[in-house]
Formats: sequence, C-alpha cells, structure tokens
Amino acid sequence: MATAAAADAAAVLKAAVAKNGRARAIIATGNSQDLFLEKLTQTAGIDWSKIELFHMDEYLGMPMTHRASFRKYLKERVFDRVRPAGANYLEGDALEPLKAMRAYAQALAALPIDLCCLGIGENGHLAFNDPPVADFADPEAIKIVKLDEQCRRQQVGEGHFPNLDAVPMYAITLTIPTLCQVGRMIAVVPEKRKAAAVKASLEGPLATACPGSFLRQQPHAVLYLDADSSSLLTR
Repeated sequence: MATAAAADAAAVLKAAVAKNGRARAIIATGNSQDLFLEKLTQTAGIDWSKIELFHMDEYLGMPMTHRASFRKYLKERVFDRVRPAGANYLEGDALEPLKAMRAYAQALAALPIDLCCLGIGENGHLAFNDPPVADFADPEAIKIVKLDEQCRRQQVGEGHFPNLDAVPMYAITLTIPTLCQVGRMIAVVPEKRKAAAVKASLEGPLATACPGSFLRQQPHAVLYLDADSSSLLTR
C-alpha cells in the first residue's frame, strides 16, 4: 500500500515539475503515514529542489522540540531527508498565532497546490477537522479548533503523549476546503484501528459526523487502504 501510494505521489510531483518547473504539496503526519513517507522520500527521480512543501496541522502552543510536534515529525522524516525548495511550518508556538496563521494562508494561496497527502483519523477527521468543528464549506483557509476526546485519545494511543491530560486541547488546522483545493489528493489509511472510520467514510452518510466522507465528492482523490483498514467494508 505504501509503495503504491508513494509511486502515485511521486508521479504527481514529477509531472508538475516537468510541466511548470515546480511543484507544491501538503503533507500529513502521524503513525499511519510513516511507511508511506519513507517510501516517498526514497523514490528516485524526484527533483526536490523544485518542490515546496507545507503541512496541515499543529498543536496550539506546542514547541517544535516536543516529541509530539508535527513540525518535528516532518523536519526529521521529510524536510531534512530531501531538502525541498521550501519547507513551510505551521508555528504552534508563534508569539502571535493569528498573525502567523494569516501569513501561512497567504503563502499557501500564492500558487496552486499540486498534491495533498493526507490520512483519516479514528474519528473520521481530516487534518484536525474533527466532527464537531468540520465544515465542508468552511470560509476560512486555516483555523484554531478544540480537539474532541476521541481525537485526543488517538494521540495517546499512538504513543505521543503519556495520558489524555497531556494532550493539548486546541490545535491549528487547514480547513477541509483548503485540503481539497489541490490538483490531486492521496489518502493513505492503513491499520485495523481505522477500519470503522473507513467504513463510515465510504458507506456511511455524507456528513460532518465523519469528515472523511467528504472525500467521496472529490473526483481527484484516491484512497489507499490495506486489508486491515478495509476489513469492515461490505462492498
């Protein structure tokens, strides 16, 4: 699954560079993305010196030195490995978060985004658009949200925090329309713990109760599953 998804993503990036002389991509983080990102950064023939990268969420107030920081994750697993033309960070601990968010949104909107690589959370979230705050027609490009308990428990379960109380209550996230306004979406969703969210995304109602269901309306989106994450599907 990771190899196939990485090949797909690499083809999108190579095509964009060949056509436009550059490419721009939004990259997800999290345990479910580990192998995919490893395969992608090892793929030959990608001219990373012509590719600008962004990420999609970060905990509010979290320094980059924290082991759960998504900036730290991407720096170590992607940016330091491939040395892209641009590495754009959402500053969770910015002195003026709203100002930093506006600057990030402006950088993101400066040119078209060719690729968005994302996952689906255990509660169906896309980035940190949990069901209570998900908006399929969100007027904002980026926003501060309160994380729901299932999302926070997922972070504990993945080993990033020792207990629920240690997980931040708030985060900064790109909104669902922002994630979808790209040339190609590649969703990589492995593991048994994602099976219920995958079933709800593909076979449940199209509703913010499962934000992942919105991918069904994105003709430019491809969903990569494994035997475990697809195990509850009936068709």
